[in-house]
Amino acid sequence: MEQTYKSVSCSLFFMKKLLGLLMTVFVLFGAGCVTDSNISFDVQVEEGGKFPMSLLQDKSVKTLDISGRHYTGSLPSQVAELKYLRVLKAGDNDFTGVPAEVGQLKYLEVLDFSNNQLTGLPNELGNLSNLKILDLSGNNVSASDLDVIKKNLPATVEIRL
Repeated sequence: MEQTYKSVSCSLFFMKKLLGLLMTVFVLFGAGCVTDSNISFDVQVEEGGKFPMSLLQDKSVKTLDISGRHYTGSLPSQVAELKYLRVLKAGDNDFTGVPAEVGQLKYLEVLDFSNNQLTGLPNELGNLSNLKILDLSGNNVSASDLDVIKKNLPATVEIRL
């Protein structure tokens, strides 16, 4: 049994390396359909209350979808370590807070915290210079917090309330 586990781990490791090599070949030879800019990992996890910190281990994640998992409290501040994150979908949970560190995600384009229990927002969300969509619908967010954030966001950001 132990040998089977090692074999599976080894196989997965080589499959990941092979996939990386194939993507490099596609990019180098102009296949056009595979580029680094459209590779993402959609992480779906089991329902449960407390956010699993293991989701933050792969720093190359570009899409994190934790919608509808009934997470409570606040998203961990370590989410800022996902430096290449472009899409963060955290809707339909029971989050009561957004960490200020989300404002450090300089590539973030979509931030979805719809249908949570948010009332206040960190001003640092105004630092998201590449943001295109900010979905806060289904929350009771503070108008004064939102006004401060809006002043610093690009005028083209679609804000959903």
